[in-house]
Amino acid sequence: MSSQLPLRVVACDDHAHITCTLEMALRKAGFVVETYPSGELALEAIQRETPAVIITDCQMPGGMDGLQLCRIIRGDSRFWDVPIIMLTSKGYELSENMLRRDLQISALIGKPFSPRELIKLVQSLVGVENATV
Repeated sequence: MSSQLPLRVVACDDHAHITCTLEMALRKAGFVVETYPSGELALEAIQRETPAVIITDCQMPGGMDGLQLCRIIRGDSRFWDVPIIMLTSKGYELSENMLRRDLQISALIGKPFSPRELIKLVQSLVGVENATV
């Protein structure tokens, strides 16, 4: 992964308070953050310019959910090395082994999540160690 700064993160969740939390935390850590309320919009942004990391909710109503988004991303060789973090709500349990094996998910995080821990995870996935990028 290139260490070119600033690193771009694409985040996708249908709940505005989640995308707001993601955006505030990651921007404070020095990342460029783009948030989207749907899988379709996130996919367009990802295809337009490859991000350093993708964060997506698992379940989103309407069109494309996080699982479908991951399948499409992993089906395109341009994005094979892009880490994906999947967010899940309590009560919706997925097999982490299945997600890692079938969709090459880098990490699975339950909601609610700690912004500090999320930042540490994103930094570790892109090879950044400092509190600010």
